[in-house]
Amino acid sequence: MPAKHLYFVGTAGSGKTTLTNAFQLWLNNQGYQAMTVNLDPGADELAYAPDVDVRDWIKLSEVMAEHGLGPNGAQIAAADMIALNVREISQVIAGFDTDYVLIDTPGQIELFTFRQSSRVVMDELSGDRAMLAYLFDPSLAKTANGYISSLMLAATVHFRVPVPMISLLTKADTLSEGDLERIALWSKDYYALFSALLDESIDAQTQVSVEFLQALDTVGAGRPVIPISSDTGDGMEDIYSAAQLVFEGGEDLEK
Repeated sequence: MPAKHLYFVGTAGSGKTTLTNAFQLWLNNQGYQAMTVNLDPGADELAYAPDVDVRDWIKLSEVMAEHGLGPNGAQIAAADMIALNVREISQVIAGFDTDYVLIDTPGQIELFTFRQSSRVVMDELSGDRAMLAYLFDPSLAKTANGYISSLMLAATVHFRVPVPMISLLTKADTLSEGDLERIALWSKDYYALFSALLDESIDAQTQVSVEFLQALDTVGAGRPVIPISSDTGDGMEDIYSAAQLVFEGGEDLEK
């Protein structure tokens, strides 16, 4: 059976790298095979040793030196260079016998989701076996305004990369029980989120948020968030179940 490709996507600091490592360990401990891929050419240090590392082909420091670019320009150039090397990267990944390919995307979310080269990369690496795991940063998501901002970005990512997507609330162990219950309610009930938004403030930004919520409700684009913690392991089974539901109709992998 072809391997399932799970792309961890989110803003810088949302926990993509630590989750890539934690979910691989969880899968392996359950008797499943999982490999990791680092797609960030500018990563200084990783919490895991990737099985396939884009830095073996493209390093940000070398792009900066060779082309006389600053960090931002080099990131853009490197993102396009990945697309030029993606066939070779894909061949290396295909050499692994695995159930899951866990892909750690660049910290700058716009480099992965807003550039056409990323679609080329995903098509070559994954074909129709791709799924996004969008990470909500808890420091932003615990206020109604911040949660809606996260929803806006998640919706934009999904619009740019139209493959199945699950929403994860990372670092759930850092939130209080009240915060977790409130965020879970917001993700399921837009009326509760709307009320919380009005309780926080009523200004021009509130109007924008209200209109966005109404649009989401109309198209049915909202989805419950899954609270997870890479430190405690909470939610790892929920990620697996959600992914298996998308890829295999809910059937478990054979161990």
